Amino acid sequence: MDYTVIIGLEVHVQLQTRTKLFCGCSTRFNPDHPNTQTCPVCLGLPGALPVLNREAFHLGMKTGLAINCEIPSFTKWDRKQYYYPDLPKAYQISQYDLPMSQNGWLEIEIDPETRETKKVGIIRAHLEEDAGKNSHDESGRGQDSKVDLNRCGTPLIEIVSEPDLRSAQEARKYLEELKLLLTYIDVSDCNMQEGSLRCDANVNLHIHQEDGKTIPTPIVEVKNLNSFRGVEQAIEFEVKRQWETWQESGLSLHDVPKETRGWDADRGITLEQRGKEEAADYRYFPDPDLAPVTVTDAERERVSGELCERPALRRGRLEKDYQLSVYDAAVIIDQGLAFADYFERVAAGCQNGKQAANWVTQDVLRELKEGGLEISAFSIKPEVLAALLEKVERSEITTKSARTVFQELLKSDQSDPGVESIQSIIEDKGLAMVTDTGDLEAAVQAVVAKNEKAVADFQGGKQAAVGALIGQVMREVKGADPKVVRELLIEKMS
Repeated sequence: MDYTVIIGLEVHVQLQTRTKLFCGCSTRFNPDHPNTQTCPVCLGLPGALPVLNREAFHLGMKTGLAINCEIPSFTKWDRKQYYYPDLPKAYQISQYDLPMSQNGWLEIEIDPETRETKKVGIIRAHLEEDAGKNSHDESGRGQDSKVDLNRCGTPLIEIVSEPDLRSAQEARKYLEELKLLLTYIDVSDCNMQEGSLRCDANVNLHIHQEDGKTIPTPIVEVKNLNSFRGVEQAIEFEVKRQWETWQESGLSLHDVPKETRGWDADRGITLEQRGKEEAADYRYFPDPDLAPVTVTDAERERVSGELCERPALRRGRLEKDYQLSVYDAAVIIDQGLAFADYFERVAAGCQNGKQAANWVTQDVLRELKEGGLEISAFSIKPEVLAALLEKVERSEITTKSARTVFQELLKSDQSDPGVESIQSIIEDKGLAMVTDTGDLEAAVQAVVAKNEKAVADFQGGKQAAVGALIGQVMREVKGADPKVVRELLIEKMS
């Protein structure tokens, strides 16, 4: 199949504001109480005038700067004319020719083995208000359709990429990296189940002919994809469908207008919806009720100063500074900003980044998932965990004993057990590392004496036989160092 897949994504992100873009109505996700978070402004009733939400514009600037966009000094609002049942004004307040940010990029890693990266161009990121939500009776028993206008006027930033993506997997990687970045800079919760992040995928093929010519197939926009897997599956289906359709019809981009299709996740197919409007069909014109916005250099610098270290840069720094594997660094970063901060505080306190990563990505993460907790609610503070790991590093306790202490700290009646609790648990449980080799040698002698078969197996070349004996010795002498025990057993049996 001699063709190239061409993909551009339009990502709609709900900004994390308490109120809507042009009025004071709540943006709270509230599907159980439809049409209760509305007012004359977001419903577009006659005489109601919009007022810009300053925080929404601020979050929009943060987003634009985080994806390396230019922030123009002047931006305005436009009316985008179209009628849908979930948009009672019959126009959407958006931005057309003078968006608030443009000409950016986002770098993604497209090959984990070679660490090859790609810069995906971003045409623009502009602010606009959301529409409501339609729901339809699909049971077959009736023809009811309902509309919930709670979302009308909710602030969105639409991030439009260049058609730089070349596969469904690249599209998914771009979305995952974008979502991670937006949550790190705290502009959106990006909850795809609640519609805080939605994606439209523009897909077509460039078919390469033997004579050197390239034929582009008609562009299809697949609407309202709300999961990473859904985006990947929809694009994969659409690529296959377009290739088969072109083989049958031979129609190109110049023969057929752009088409909008919907993704049916249950059936795994895209379905034709309507012909796609062009800019002229929307009859854009400047909104007469809203003043343009000007941005100064000082404002750009101030907002830029609020941005944290980008996830991609931090991922690379963790690998370098703490000698972490690509996998460990990715796990830490993917859990979010607070989790990454927790790890770094642990690593700084125990002076062993690899050990800190092992505990944080395994023991801590397991407890968070089992308890349904955020890292901010975890009872063992990073300084306490660092102190515990430092005791392992200094051979004061074994790793096994450290895990016993860890579990005891979790069971503690104190909501915030301190460093002093570690030593108390070690003393109460008798977990301190045994340094008296006399006790160890006596235990080793006794275990060897009553395990003749294991000794014979070891002497016959079965190195694994020593494993069971180590456990027996350590049960006799709590706090024994497994390495020392192993050495003594081997010495005794050789």
